[in-house]
Amino acid sequence: MNPKFKLWREQKVIMAVVNGSWDRRTAEEFSAEFIRLAVPLSHAPWAHLVYLDNWQLGVPEIEPVIKQLVQWCIDHQLSYAAQIYCPHMVKQYQLERMVIDKTEVFERRVYPTQEAAFAWLAEKGFDTDSQIFAKIA
Repeated sequence: MNPKFKLWREQKVIMAVVNGSWDRRTAEEFSAEFIRLAVPLSHAPWAHLVYLDNWQLGVPEIEPVIKQLVQWCIDHQLSYAAQIYCPHMVKQYQLERMVIDKTEVFERRVYPTQEAAFAWLAEKGFDTDSQIFAKIA
């Protein structure tokens, strides 16, 4: 298991906690694991919830890897993505370079609290077993 991220699936939602600063290898490992977990969901709409408060950005080389993952997800029926982090302009800038906000079939939102992000996904029909990240790694 990579200490820079933890990924798991709860119902129709891919959950993630990301930590530290990322290099290209970490982004590639994250992408491969993410796709492995998402493939069983890709026959119908699904969602993604990611906790980013402990993420400390990444080198520019991660950006094409994450952009490619985002496109794969949208092409495979990802409908909603909720990102959780306290307001941080540099983090926001890098995330906006990698993840689009909205298409006809996809919407991303950023929340400062876990509760708000879980509530939005539940409102959209994507309940999870958890209603809060019990232990942030």
